[in-house]
Amino acid sequence: MRKPVELPPDVARAFVQRMNDYFGEVDATKRDIIAVLALRELEDHWPGRVRLNDIKALFHEMRGEAERSG
Repeated sequence: MRKPVELPPDVARAFVQRMNDYFGEVDATKRDIIAVLALRELEDHWPGRVRLNDIKALFHEMRGEAERSG
């Protein structure tokens, strides 16, 4: 089993803010830009290579988990 990624609190808060911005944006190009910004913020803390599709999938996974728990 892979060790969970541990992010510094400021990076985690920024990622969650990017996720909220992503889902609040209706323009697909702007959503991609938001996801790229999140990717750049995570690169220094993520083990291995992270891709744009990984970020988008993580946004959707986290949103789904939040909806299930709240």
